[in-house]
Amino acid sequence: MMRLTAAALATLVLAGCASFSPDGGMDRVSELAKERTGQAIVPQRTTQDIDQARTRVAELLKQPLTPDAAVELALLNNRGLQASFSQLGIAEADLVQAGRLRNPVFGFGRMALGGGAAEIERSVMFDVLGLLTMPAATRIQQRNFEQVQYAAASEAVGVAADTRRAYFGAVAAQEMVKYLRQVKDAADASNELAKRMLRAGNFNKLAQMREQAFYADATAGLARAEQQAVAERERLTRLLGLSGDQLDFVLPERLPELPKSPTTPQNAEQVAIAKRLDVLMARRATEATAQSLGLTNATRFINGLEVGYQNKSETGERRQNGFEIELPIPLFDFGSARSARAEATYMQSVHRTAAVAVNARSEVRESYAAYRTAYDLAKHYRDEVVPLRKRISEENLLRYNGMLIGVFELLADAREQVRGVTDYVQALRDFWVAETSLQTALTGRSPGVGSGPSAAPSAAPEQSAGH
Repeated sequence: MMRLTAAALATLVLAGCASFSPDGGMDRVSELAKERTGQAIVPQRTTQDIDQARTRVAELLKQPLTPDAAVELALLNNRGLQASFSQLGIAEADLVQAGRLRNPVFGFGRMALGGGAAEIERSVMFDVLGLLTMPAATRIQQRNFEQVQYAAASEAVGVAADTRRAYFGAVAAQEMVKYLRQVKDAADASNELAKRMLRAGNFNKLAQMREQAFYADATAGLARAEQQAVAERERLTRLLGLSGDQLDFVLPERLPELPKSPTTPQNAEQVAIAKRLDVLMARRATEATAQSLGLTNATRFINGLEVGYQNKSETGERRQNGFEIELPIPLFDFGSARSARAEATYMQSVHRTAAVAVNARSEVRESYAAYRTAYDLAKHYRDEVVPLRKRISEENLLRYNGMLIGVFELLADAREQVRGVTDYVQALRDFWVAETSLQTALTGRSPGVGSGPSAAPSAAPEQSAGH
């Protein structure tokens, strides 16, 4: 009796040690996210937290957004991201539950013996096997909880990377609209002048139709660019979680300038294996599966053991005290199926971890190659193409002033100069997207999108023949 009482007390003490953490696991998630994005995650569990987040969002929206401000805004205000953090609560609940023994089972029975006599049986059963396996089960759930923390941080890193890409896309699209309006204005002027000269008999019909076709193409190109700007801005808006009066947020007029020199990561593949969240998640999953396999093997033959106190009393007789043990007999099921299943699950986890590591190394190499290509291409446009277009334009202006070329040639050259600038804007956008993908591939997770220079044709309309 004393031993059973001591066991019950020990169970209560162990159960009392299993409790929820004050931060719900968010401190670790915030730390992981800050290492990879530069921005911490502020949990929003109370009304005060939500109010503080709203205040910070309002402050960020008062100024034109920078890339870092956009990321901070998304981490604060993206409702889908905040909803994904609820998985932490589920995992922590499983962890706490693993550290608590099942409630004891109270049994009561009364048998009428006739003549007013009765037999009464009472019992209290405790899950002893659960108590013995509690440390192993807790370790398994701890691994699972850590894996969920990595998953939450990975989700935050993904939102941050998507926000940066959307930010650069929105700014570039906005800038493209400005330049394509210049192309359309030049085409409009050229088309109107060609019509007047045709009416005056100083221009042939074919040349006038060429100018009109270019004007039509420029009009269509501007319409597509304006729609693209709306789509890119709305994509960014969704990631920032903005609505209502917040939709009038301001973006800068231009993309950030190209850095003076490209980044050269040291030991990039080793860094990815050591720090990428998807690799760390896969490792934790394999470790948890290995521990689960050990627990399965330990309980292969005996998967249930209950011990309890029991007494029996009968009318007019002395009460009888004793104990009861319930133990499944491995007569038909020796646990081989459960053990085989656990072993197969473990090998599956091992192979998945290896696959994640291989993919991580490959994605780092690919992302860096795309990054360097994007940098070299943007630098080429900045240092070669744009200055050359400018010098050509200046030379043509001198030739026009000397009446060596006509106004149509001058307008065509102006269109080509704008075209060179728009190509540079696209190359600069591709560089910043590639830079984001490289950083994500190094320490975050799979970039998930093509990070190389855009293969799409320029949004500027093609130059008409004859110019």
